[in-house]
Amino acid sequence: MSERRCILSGEHADPAHLIRLAISPDGEVLPDVRAKAPGRGAWIGVARAELEQAIAKGKFKGALARAFKGEALRVPDDLPERIDEALRADLMARLGLEARASNLINGFDKIDVAARRGQVRLLLHAADAGDDGKRKLDQAWRVGEEREGEEFGGDSLPVDREALSMALGRNNVVHVAVTNAQAADRISALLGRWQSYLGCANAPPNSGSAEREHMDEGPNAEA
Repeated sequence: MSERRCILSGEHADPAHLIRLAISPDGEVLPDVRAKAPGRGAWIGVARAELEQAIAKGKFKGALARAFKGEALRVPDDLPERIDEALRADLMARLGLEARASNLINGFDKIDVAARRGQVRLLLHAADAGDDGKRKLDQAWRVGEEREGEEFGGDSLPVDREALSMALGRNNVVHVAVTNAQAADRISALLGRWQSYLGCANAPPNSGSAEREHMDEGPNAEA
């Protein structure tokens, strides 16, 4: 899929790194984070704070008017929050799918063993994980990857253990290790996009390979 242009920054990027906006039948602007909705869409690649500022200053309304060629549009007051929720839901659904496919493990001892054996492709920690546990598992991963002494470790998720446990359908999930390289790429892409929107770091650089999952192209051409 070719690059898309952010209607606010003007920069071009891979669609997997952007957020698609689509128009509902009644003209409401809604997030389409999986890029599946029919019809013409627009793309944004800015952080939530920048989007909120653009909405407050009227810049976003103007950018939408240009992207949708003057169609009658209605922007919900809570659009930034809806985008946040959609990005979160997309990531959590992906984690659940990878769990059911047996592409990840949880439990401190299991992760510690797998990490030291070099079997971990991505390491994730719940937002409320203890510092000591994170430090020990990060170190185990560095040992397994023969990267001791480097700034290399797991990524802290923007969700707590309760939400993580619910997504995986397991009890008390505090840490997650992804053992499949392709699964690590899929998760990293979604996590990185959400983190970018939240104004955090980009996708974790510590996944197994450089491949990224691309969204399917919609039925109509887009800017």
